[in-house]
Amino acid sequence: MEIAMLLIPVLLLFFIIYIIVAMAKAFAKAGQPGWAVIIPVYNLVCMLNMAGKPMWWLAIILFVPVVGLVFLIMTTVEIAKRFGKSPFIGFMMAFGLGWPACGYGDAQYNGAGIEG
Repeated sequence: MEIAMLLIPVLLLFFIIYIIVAMAKAFAKAGQPGWAVIIPVYNLVCMLNMAGKPMWWLAIILFVPVVGLVFLIMTTVEIAKRFGKSPFIGFMMAFGLGWPACGYGDAQYNGAGIEG
């Protein structure tokens, strides 16, 4: 029992680091500073730049509870499309889980996005 109580936080820490590094790599591929991932609000500014969305969306994401989540999902779906990934990956990116698909591997950022 004591081993599990020690192992779970350590594994969680490794998972969080894995996601942060994946996000930083994806940001770098898109021409944004990788360190921006760990800066609250500025990381959203960089994500809006990556998605080609207007900066006023930042206010919606930050201050309008349900609509802000929808706008965040729309932003991450557009980022996923620009990496050639599916909207499902973009949806998962809004919750932190889809970033490895864009950050690791051979995914390339296409600033123009994919139509359709």
